[in-house]
Amino acid sequence: MNENKNVLDPGPFFHGTKAELKTGDLLEPFHLSNYQDKKSNHIYFTGTLEAAKWGAELAKSNAKERIYIVEPTGEFENDPNLTDKRFPGNPTRSYRSKFPLKIIAELSSWERHSDEQINQMLTSLNTLKEQGKNVIYD
Repeated sequence: MNENKNVLDPGPFFHGTKAELKTGDLLEPFHLSNYQDKKSNHIYFTGTLEAAKWGAELAKSNAKERIYIVEPTGEFENDPNLTDKRFPGNPTRSYRSKFPLKIIAELSSWERHSDEQINQMLTSLNTLKEQGKNVIYD
């Protein structure tokens, strides 16, 4: 058991994206969001492969979907966009930080969601957008 009570989650952690990065690179906050046309004040990551897959599949770009194993370089917190708003607690183990994430490795293979599942998710996200409920608290 982890003796540091300030650690939310021991990891491992993942970041899904379409950006091509290398081991040792840093993912940093204050860059254009993968999901909205604005700069993000945080860098987002997860402790579950399932959530990372969605991150890679839904990121705005036609580039290859990628999932990186990452290591936080500083403090992080529960992602308020998911924790207790959409899912009670934090079952997706979704987090955000104002500190960079270091790329440890890229997952070489992982199973995508089906095209049908991705299209259903995109439809749901478009519905939220039309209703003005696609707010990201950043």
